[in-house]
Amino acid sequence: MLITHKINWDRCLSHQIWPAIEKGWTDEDRKIHFFWGLAGKNQQEIEKCIENKEEWWYVDVGYLTEPITRYPEPKIHNKDRTYFRIVKGDLHTRRFTAGRKIGDRLRKLEDNKLDVRFKGWSPGQHILICPSSPTVTMRVNKMTQEEWVEAVKEELIKYTDREIRVRNKPRPDNQWWNTDIKDDLKDCHCLVTNMSLASIDAILNYVPVIADGGNVAWPVSSRDPKFIEKPMKPGRKTIEEWLKFIAEHQFTLSEIEDGTAYRTLMYQYE
Repeated sequence: MLITHKINWDRCLSHQIWPAIEKGWTDEDRKIHFFWGLAGKNQQEIEKCIENKEEWWYVDVGYLTEPITRYPEPKIHNKDRTYFRIVKGDLHTRRFTAGRKIGDRLRKLEDNKLDVRFKGWSPGQHILICPSSPTVTMRVNKMTQEEWVEAVKEELIKYTDREIRVRNKPRPDNQWWNTDIKDDLKDCHCLVTNMSLASIDAILNYVPVIADGGNVAWPVSSRDPKFIEKPMKPGRKTIEEWLKFIAEHQFTLSEIEDGTAYRTLMYQYE
């Protein structure tokens, strides 16, 4: 039985995604839950799934995708270039193993003119902290977003005297609204985050990452601020394999609806 957890906001993107899931996912004689983000009662319902050992999938904005408009209301601009991640039992996929045979969905993204090519590493000067949303930070780190940022700063200054900058998620009421993260990544030595997808932006724009173990970039990042002066910089082959891997966990609406997502993920999670 497929259970798509509804959010009581009629403009939520989940109202476009759930019909595609219900059409393209093979129903089975057991409960299979789907959640869009952590809004509403989703956190409590996810905890119930974990407690009851029921299968659950997390759906959210894709890893390598054309941006969507999120405010004042969500809008998909190009359905053929807009991808949504679908992850089993977690907020991010973390099952990467170098050398494992995977598909070639990354090439489709390249053909679609999305910026998915690893360009190498470049030296920089400042450190950029990019926290996840307050909701995710509280769930993962058990502290407020502000507390997490201050804790990271305190840890970093033990090991470096570099300038430390902070970039929050762009929202209509903050200073980062209508700004591009690529500007903050120019001359950046390292990006530090907990769960933010800014980790992917950094890696695709010459900047190494320090991230929590739950971040999608964990296989190609350092995880301790003590490595701030010498963060992990994996080789091209490893990065390209990782990009191929995360490309196998995101899909367009039409790919969700026609069963491509289901078939691909059943192979990934077999």
